Amino acid sequence: MREKYLPAARESRIKSGGRLPLFQPGDIVKTLSEQLLEMESHRSIFESELRRLPLPVCPVFGSAGSPAPIRFAGSGEILKTPDNAIVARSFPLSIEASGNAVLAFSASNANPPKGKRVAVLFSGGPAAGGHNVVAGIRRALGPENTLFGVTPGPKGLIKGNLFEITDETLRMYINTGGFDFLGTDRTKIKTDEQFRQVKECCVRHNLDAIVVVGGDDSNTNAAVLAETLFRDVKPDGSGVQVIGVPKTIDGDLQVDGLLPISFGFDTATKIYSEMVGNILQDTRSSLKYWHFIKLMGRSASHVTLEVALQTKPAVALISEEIAEKKQSFSSIIDQIARAVVARSRKGINHGVVLVPEGLIEFIPEIHYLIVELNDVLAHNDKEFSRLHDSARLIFIQNKLSSENAALLASLPDYIVNQLLTERDSHGNLQVSLIPTEQLLIDMTARYVREIDASIPFSAQSHFFGYEGRCGAPTRFDAAYTYNLGLTAASLVLDGRTGYMASLTGLGDGGHPVAIPLTGLLHIERRQGQDEFVIRKALVRMNSPSMRYFVSRRDDWADDDHFSSPGPRQMWGPAAHQQPITVALNSNAGSLEFKIG
Repeated sequence: MREKYLPAARESRIKSGGRLPLFQPGDIVKTLSEQLLEMESHRSIFESELRRLPLPVCPVFGSAGSPAPIRFAGSGEILKTPDNAIVARSFPLSIEASGNAVLAFSASNANPPKGKRVAVLFSGGPAAGGHNVVAGIRRALGPENTLFGVTPGPKGLIKGNLFEITDETLRMYINTGGFDFLGTDRTKIKTDEQFRQVKECCVRHNLDAIVVVGGDDSNTNAAVLAETLFRDVKPDGSGVQVIGVPKTIDGDLQVDGLLPISFGFDTATKIYSEMVGNILQDTRSSLKYWHFIKLMGRSASHVTLEVALQTKPAVALISEEIAEKKQSFSSIIDQIARAVVARSRKGINHGVVLVPEGLIEFIPEIHYLIVELNDVLAHNDKEFSRLHDSARLIFIQNKLSSENAALLASLPDYIVNQLLTERDSHGNLQVSLIPTEQLLIDMTARYVREIDASIPFSAQSHFFGYEGRCGAPTRFDAAYTYNLGLTAASLVLDGRTGYMASLTGLGDGGHPVAIPLTGLLHIERRQGQDEFVIRKALVRMNSPSMRYFVSRRDDWADDDHFSSPGPRQMWGPAAHQQPITVALNSNAGSLEFKIG
């Protein structure tokens, strides 16, 4: 059987709402096997259509068809933190240049410099929209400047793995998910030898600028790079500019009034919301399971809050609220168990509990244990690593305070083993490996039996993590990232360094701004010593999104009020929806975003 197939005809059907006949006269005739072969290697019908979608641009960049770079000037806002004085001593060149002043659009850059050589790299975990950042940079630089890709991540910069990015090489990656174009890694550039190698790479490739696409740790590293490369890098004594772009699906890279959200958050939360919505529908259908779902978000609960607002589950735990209220572990279990019992007495023996990935670090007594554990492990890592597994617990208990030693001994073995695992490259506990959702199930089952042994309680556990990092970007993330790329390249062409690109006014066309990285730095204790970091933005109890969640959650716990938001949409009725938390927190009049 032979079938007709033509991408242009499909595109016309989509734009017309599917009202055209399936096939048109003159369509190219291909066999089903030929069609399937053409859909391999990122050429599915969906992916092919994504690449054709136009990307809107902020009005200051000109027309969407030919966006142009812009120039910046001080906005009048100066960033201040309690650690400004300490930061100034370690970043004198950056602060002298920026004055920690926020920059905003000044004018179109009518005569941008030519011959600039710019490198871009991804750093940290993947997030949807990264490819559009690169596309925006490439477009704003124009044909008179050169863009290089670094593979993979900071490690590739150290090794000097660069290749030239052309419009042709980017064509297959526009509007597609993941970081597979360049790859990424989590190397932190911090040793003298690493900085020396980076400088050699800059000289070898005659680089003028580096764009770092990453989260709070990666942008902290960008601030250090900007200071280190400020001058005396190349033979003529000049330096290399460094610009950051905010990425993390956790949504914990935010700055009030200046950075509404990091890219990748909207796509990830919509993917998770679709899956949670499916499970909520299943609970109402099978009528017998409680599903405990752990969601990404090591240090903040933005993902859990957004998914809760999208889906309305019976219980959603917010780590920051637990920490603020100083809730004990037993009180958290009691909260869940009482919801299980109350619903069961109404004949509802099912539900969903959303659990932030980093919950365990926010429970006060466990938080204090982890802080002391991190310090003990940092100062005894060599001796600890030589011990047999059976001797490690006793060794650690002897180093802990009596209260924390007793708490550690009281926890299940599967939790203790994870608490003692190796920390990540930033000294953080790898909370994604801790089966918090299973611990909550085990403890809830015990509490339910104590309250009323006749209550049925059957539970399933899930962890939604990697599923959300590399999906095709939502229309919001696709547009947001492209304009972040245009902003980053404009900062390079405007001669700026040590800034992070951002957009505000997401419901009003979009307004590019530049945030001085040094103005975001704080002092934090890591691996037993003080380090400069960009502090993670946590869920605020008085934020409009949190207040709305609190106003509705008792009703959600009482009965099934769930919603299934469905899949991400690049076109269609929900395509122009921004994150609910962003809309609420910015006092938007509706969920619709407007860029361009």
